[in-house]
Amino acid sequence: MNSTPEADWLNLLIGLLQGAQLLLLRVLDAVGLAAHVHGQPAWPWTHRLSGENLLIDLGQARSLAWTLVFVAVAVFALLLALFWRRPRFYFLALVPMLLIAAPWPEARVVLVPATPTSFQLSPTGFTAASIARGRVLYEQNCVACHGADGKGEGPLAASLTVWPPNLTGPLLWRRVDGDLLWRILHGTRDAQHGKSTMPGFGAKLDEADAWALIDYMKAQGAGQSLRALGSWPQPIGLPDMAVRCGSQPPRLLASWRGQRVRIVAGNATPAEDPRLVTVLLVAPSSTTAPVTADCVADSAAAWEALALIAGTDRLAGTQLIADRDGWLRARGEPGKAGWSDDDLLCRSERLPAPTKGAAPPADGLGALIARMDAEPVRFVKGGFIH
Repeated sequence: MNSTPEADWLNLLIGLLQGAQLLLLRVLDAVGLAAHVHGQPAWPWTHRLSGENLLIDLGQARSLAWTLVFVAVAVFALLLALFWRRPRFYFLALVPMLLIAAPWPEARVVLVPATPTSFQLSPTGFTAASIARGRVLYEQNCVACHGADGKGEGPLAASLTVWPPNLTGPLLWRRVDGDLLWRILHGTRDAQHGKSTMPGFGAKLDEADAWALIDYMKAQGAGQSLRALGSWPQPIGLPDMAVRCGSQPPRLLASWRGQRVRIVAGNATPAEDPRLVTVLLVAPSSTTAPVTADCVADSAAAWEALALIAGTDRLAGTQLIADRDGWLRARGEPGKAGWSDDDLLCRSERLPAPTKGAAPPADGLGALIARMDAEPVRFVKGGFIH
């Protein structure tokens, strides 16, 4: 989830690759050289630079980093040759020497196949409503092969030429969202033989439907991982939803981005804490006395989305904490008094876990918040930093 201290430079390198390609696509779109596919500018080439493989092969990542340094020096030497006439020959001679001496990485590592939608971003914003919509579409179009739990063991899976992938495993998180969109709408083919391994659903679904499916699969994968592993090994965002605070007009949960947010599911009035924005999530079928909490979310879609992410059918009494960037980080189980380091379900291994048998801190929530703040999420999905 997070970078290690010695690999912080790798995040910088991946961010540079990502930013440069996005800038190039925007320039092409601005001058009218980029076509539009599914409502957004399309990547015009069959390959793209990706940090996905660089995370695995640090040797190639170092080669690429040094190559960029050599190229930068070569460009600087070329500029000096243009403006400094007397030693021009020496600067010009230095350029090919630098390019030859550069430790160029292997193309197969740096370049990965791309789709026209590789750089497209979801317009849904990962909302509870989109997840709920995606659930309906998934049940209509995907359950037969991928299974109700997304593990690829649906009733038709055994009859297929290629077994469906496990959507709850790391595969979903290695794919960039734009590539997932393309595969849903246009299908997939075997890389070696070119045979169709999944049909495209572009005739039945539009891009808004496909983005909703992606949101649902992310939430489903997070919940299944939590059930199996007891943690969120891949970061999952807090779904956006409408919140009512007192007599004020409803506002979106995302409007508190930059502050920590705590969701309390159930009908009990939560205690306010100045370190957190507390939102009470009310069950859609609740018939108890009127809620007196300051801020309330009461949509059925919000309850459904968070129950899916929390991997439970009994969400009442659960507390969820999101960090300042909107990533869900901690869960307090129903009936549990206080907070501990065990409740931090999206964590880094950079900080050592508390010693077993040691006395818990007097302020468990404060210790948990301190660790969250010390270890912000540095999430790389499909070679893109989020």
